[in-house]
Amino acid sequence: MISQNFGDENRLGIVVSGSLTKGVEVKLDPGISVEDMVVGRYVTIEGEKRHFFGTITEVSLEAIDPKIAVAPPDISDPFIAEVIAGTTVYGKLRVLPHLTLGSDATSILEGPQPVKTVPAHFSVVKLASPRDVELVFGSEDERQFYIGTPLDMETKVCLDVKKFVERSNGVFGKSGTGKTFLTRLLLIGILQKQAAVSLVFDMHSEYGWEGQDERGHKVKGLKQLFQSRVAIFSLDEESSRRRRVNTDFIVKIGYDEIEPEDIELLRQTLNLTEASVQAIYQLAREFGERRWLERLLDLKDEEETKQLVSKLNIHESTYRNLRRGMENLRRFPFLVPQAPDNSVRRILEYLDRGINVILEFGRYEDYAAYILVANLLTRRIHTRYREKMERAMGEDLARPRPLVITIEEAHRFLNPELSAQTIFGLIAREMRKYNVTLLVIDQRPSAIDEEVISQLGTKITCLLDNERDIDNVLTGVPGKSELKVVLSKLETKQQALIFGHAVPMPVVIKTREYGSAESYREFVSPRLADRGQRLETDDLWG
Repeated sequence: MISQNFGDENRLGIVVSGSLTKGVEVKLDPGISVEDMVVGRYVTIEGEKRHFFGTITEVSLEAIDPKIAVAPPDISDPFIAEVIAGTTVYGKLRVLPHLTLGSDATSILEGPQPVKTVPAHFSVVKLASPRDVELVFGSEDERQFYIGTPLDMETKVCLDVKKFVERSNGVFGKSGTGKTFLTRLLLIGILQKQAAVSLVFDMHSEYGWEGQDERGHKVKGLKQLFQSRVAIFSLDEESSRRRRVNTDFIVKIGYDEIEPEDIELLRQTLNLTEASVQAIYQLAREFGERRWLERLLDLKDEEETKQLVSKLNIHESTYRNLRRGMENLRRFPFLVPQAPDNSVRRILEYLDRGINVILEFGRYEDYAAYILVANLLTRRIHTRYREKMERAMGEDLARPRPLVITIEEAHRFLNPELSAQTIFGLIAREMRKYNVTLLVIDQRPSAIDEEVISQLGTKITCLLDNERDIDNVLTGVPGKSELKVVLSKLETKQQALIFGHAVPMPVVIKTREYGSAESYREFVSPRLADRGQRLETDDLWG
């Protein structure tokens, strides 16, 4: 049995009971203040044959004699208080072990393994050291990106970016909890480690040139940090000009580029009936897929309209509903009868060169604009990627660069009613089949299809206070009830629970600093700075 070394300053107590599914119970040693114990903190357990690494999921007060709760003793005498604290009452922790590490050389080389047993009775429990954390989460290298620090520790927690881009992933949290900052960190990690190229549908123009922190202070976006490796596309040239953002391309979408499938996803947003959606396909067959929208919007003559409605057997109320919906699209200046350039081709040209594309929407924060553009461009880009991948497989050529597509307000694309029909639902289920994955950001994960949520490889979750949101995020996760407690105790800002494919175990972190000159230097190290590009230090870091 493990000897009890009360001289170890990191020692907390001993294991007294527990199970593999619910975790182990730990009796705190006399002198260890229960008030110093924090849910989410890391501990190690020294079993007879192996070490266990886990997290505190519950803190409780216990008493040997239940009568003490009814008739509390007089503790005005410090000596009596100390005696009682060491014998009659005590603190207890519940610890959920996640990983084990054997003591023999083979086990050490294999690294941490998923836990399949529990430590023996009276095994010693200690606070995890920085070395323990590094052993589990690794240190920064070509694939490991520093994402934050454990609670009450200064050591780094790293995310395996190569694993991260292998599957679709999600960032969740209620409004104001720091989802944007976390997403910006993840995009920097992908870019810094060159694990993939990113296409970001930036609804609120926060990722490209600059954004704001919670105090309203400006912070640098990806373009300022990585200059020639990031391109800013914009739907709103006027907004970009006012914000003094140098854009690489102004996106215009022609009526002839809009297909019926692009409108189908907008049914709820534009208040279209099911009959109106079916009428779109009839119009496309009548006028051709490249002319149906322009012909519809150009219809002015009442007699011509009646003839068309009669010919296609469309009810008059259905036609009026469809016409109102399509007139709503006419108010977007980026929609034109014929675009001067092909936006999909331009985006792919940048992605093929390894340049990350951020599409800013400027003042067009309308959901109709966001859903239309994101869906239209993603459908076509995914088609091109599928063709490239199939050609590469058939002709033994180099595969296209992995692509991560970032979408905000993801539930509008991935709700149970639409996810099976949308390109985003298809990508989430494909598990990187064509080298394309999603990074979904949302404050209402309960509105996302459970099947899609279950396919996400890594989830990064800030504070959620809705029971349904919490349950949906933790769908299919081992130790769900314990993680619910941890998730509910997160602070409102700069804390997140990470679990899934890119980390060896669930981890609560305080997110890495973003916004200081020192943080900018760390993001763009000399090894990763653009070759041949001279950086003006005061301008970049100031």
